[in-house]
Amino acid sequence: MRFDPPLEEGRLLRRYKRFLADIETSSGELLTIHCPNTGSMLNCLSDGCRVWFSRSDNPKRKLPGTWELSETPQGRLACVNTARANALVEEALRAGVIGELAGFTALKREVAYGVENSRADLRLDYPDGAAFVEVKSVTLGFEGTPVAAFPDAVTVRGAKHLRELAALARQGVRAVQLYCVNLSGIEAVRPAIEVDPAYAAELREAQTAGVEILAYGVAISCEEIRLVRPLPVLLPEPAALV
Repeated sequence: MRFDPPLEEGRLLRRYKRFLADIETSSGELLTIHCPNTGSMLNCLSDGCRVWFSRSDNPKRKLPGTWELSETPQGRLACVNTARANALVEEALRAGVIGELAGFTALKREVAYGVENSRADLRLDYPDGAAFVEVKSVTLGFEGTPVAAFPDAVTVRGAKHLRELAALARQGVRAVQLYCVNLSGIEAVRPAIEVDPAYAAELREAQTAGVEILAYGVAISCEEIRLVRPLPVLLPEPAALV
């Protein structure tokens, strides 16, 4: 996925009201832009950090741009626009990058399923049945380790999705939790048990029920971002979840 038009660089002044960020561009322009991230963005930003944003000339938009990338305190690049994750995964699926999910004959987005009023990010149809895929964007990294973690804040919605996937798997339907690791310099991913132990427990339960747990890392720059390789998912031992 290439950024078109190219991203512009700036410095973060502050993020506030969750969806707003004040930045100073490299030319000295002061802008308020949209922050398309509902999480805490833990370890994704610091005052004065470098950011990259896409600018819009749509006169109907209230804000002139969207925050796309951030340089983390650990010196990594993070794609903080969580809306990119589904598109990145779909692009990778159609290019055959995600080998575990190859061979589908149709792809549908936002498909209603389950008993808790959920919508799967993707449904892939195969000759022998369907696979329901939930996609999560991972941006939480830590100093001194190449292992990223999810989530960066308590996610009731994420836990619900795992329950829905587990229920499908118990019925013999293929169910997949796919982590799109939108952070450079990462070699593995794990549940952030220190942030949301309930989510970590649901993930372990989902795997036990037969849900496939996949993670893919990205190649990321201010010109483009692509899913490029599978990453191991490190699950905690059951004793750690008690």
